[in-house]
Amino acid sequence: MIYLIPAIIFAMYAQNKVKVTFSKYLRIASRKGYTGREVARMILDDHNLQNIPIEMSQGYLSDHYDPRNRILRLSKEVYQGTSVAAVSVAAHEVGHALQHANGYAPLTIRNSIFPIASFGSSMAWFFVIGGFIFDSLNLIDVGILLYLAAVLFQVVTLPVEFNASSQAIHLLGAGGFITQDEMPHSKKVLNAAALTYVAAMATALAQLMRLILIRNRRS
Repeated sequence: MIYLIPAIIFAMYAQNKVKVTFSKYLRIASRKGYTGREVARMILDDHNLQNIPIEMSQGYLSDHYDPRNRILRLSKEVYQGTSVAAVSVAAHEVGHALQHANGYAPLTIRNSIFPIASFGSSMAWFFVIGGFIFDSLNLIDVGILLYLAAVLFQVVTLPVEFNASSQAIHLLGAGGFITQDEMPHSKKVLNAAALTYVAAMATALAQLMRLILIRNRRS
């Protein structure tokens, strides 16, 4: 737990940071007055991605790009909002759509390992516990390997998210969707969001270390 507790505290801080930052800039209207949906639609169209629809999703901070169905989903606050936060998040999600269209390698890798990573994160502990019950190091090793896939997913997620944010800042500026003095505000929103992915990776690594230590004590 000595490895896990700091990571959990960091994750809690990151989640609070993104909520506070998003809420702050959600109340600051962008001077150009575009909605998140308008920004997303114009950028997609400018990159010949007219075939990607934009839908309103349910839930707070539920914005995401669905690569399987090639759909961009924006929360109500982003879809309809004209705030700095709304247009920044919308541009970030469009960044993922552009990554998909351009065959961005880290995104391709992340999508390919997602099924096993999802299975591994949910099933790893069953194998570890089974290893204790049946006194089998092999089962514990299987659990660790499964969880390793989840860790790799988190590691690959970082360049995917940082690249999407970098693209978002460029697209917002180049497209004239925000002014130059609004750019630092947009960066704060996206940097706060990126911090949650760093925290998720740190937590996953700490959990992996915990599993390895448990295994070594058993051997």
